[in-house]
Amino acid sequence: MQVTAAVDGLSLLVIVRGREQHLRRLVEGANRALPRPREIVVVHMGEGDTEDLRSRIPVRQVRLEVPGGGALPLARARNLAARQAAGNRYVFLDVDCIPAQNLFAVLAQDSARLGGIAMAAPRYLPAPLPPGAPADDALLTRDSVPHPARAGLHAAGGALPSERYEMFWTLGFAIGAGEFERVGGFDESFTGYGAEDTDFAFMARERGVPLGFSRATMFHQHHGSYRPPLNHFADIVANATVFHAKWGTWPMEGWLGAFAGLGLVDWSPSSPSIRVLRAPTEAETRAAAHNGAY
Repeated sequence: MQVTAAVDGLSLLVIVRGREQHLRRLVEGANRALPRPREIVVVHMGEGDTEDLRSRIPVRQVRLEVPGGGALPLARARNLAARQAAGNRYVFLDVDCIPAQNLFAVLAQDSARLGGIAMAAPRYLPAPLPPGAPADDALLTRDSVPHPARAGLHAAGGALPSERYEMFWTLGFAIGAGEFERVGGFDESFTGYGAEDTDFAFMARERGVPLGFSRATMFHQHHGSYRPPLNHFADIVANATVFHAKWGTWPMEGWLGAFAGLGLVDWSPSSPSIRVLRAPTEAETRAAAHNGAY
């Protein structure tokens, strides 16, 4: 792929809720990329635009209304971003990721060669970046670690077709606009956190859209999380039920097993359904807080 000021036809798509500083870092990283995307489309879920985003790349910010107290419409937000995009190839990047300088070139090339989905390789920062710290690939690489479950997925050269569709994440990936339509976009039956990414990958497999794992690197910005994700308990149970009804198999078995181990649900991998016994307590949720790299 010839390196130019912008990747012809490439739109960077981002969805966000309450991550202004992460968004600024992402936009900063996109602007130092060679080549850069032609545009950045940001979908804000239930919040207003982020003001004073410094970007040489045109940024279009769109608001998606979220009913008060409702689960975040992650699938609907990604579909809206795709509808707003002017390019014929998309890079979806989670707001807490910073693209390496060559991410767009490598990821777009791999996606085009595959004729399908190319997922970027994540590296995780174990601590927040200090204010004003340069988004430099060498420093970010030095200070980050790969995810152990994903470090061996990508090949040294270009991305190769893979059958590991269950390993797909929406953290960062490229796909052609035509292939996105062929998959059918994200299933908006999924609301809130969990399983909409695995469902997207399974739909891609069913409809003959290839998947590959690219060496293109994205740096995951540090933020607190929960192990298991008790803060998303209701969403995970609801989305796992939707997924099982659609595919006849359970997603997120590790998390569901952890919920069962805490006495929150009656479930096993062979169960036909999930029976909720109780919701996690505030104390249990606090105890699950995790501050590691991933």
